[in-house]
Amino acid sequence: MRTAAREQSEWQLRAACRGPHSSVFYPPEYVEKRHEKRQRELRAKDICATCSVQPQCLQYALDIGEQHGIWGGLNEIERRKLLLRIS
Repeated sequence: MRTAAREQSEWQLRAACRGPHSSVFYPPEYVEKRHEKRQRELRAKDICATCSVQPQCLQYALDIGEQHGIWGGLNEIERRKLLLRIS
């Protein structure tokens, strides 16, 4: 029997962001400079662009109202703008 939680974990296991480079998807513990943030986010988005579960990831982030990091190829500001266009 498939549950929503199980389906969620299945796509997460196939995500391209898993592994040693996962730190680029969230800001560091120190205040990063604007150009550092831009570079980090571009690296994360490049990984998202190759990911087979990118649509599920983005939908998950929108559904739970994730407010941090790169999810489904979008940062928190881009997700907020997308939600405003949808509603």
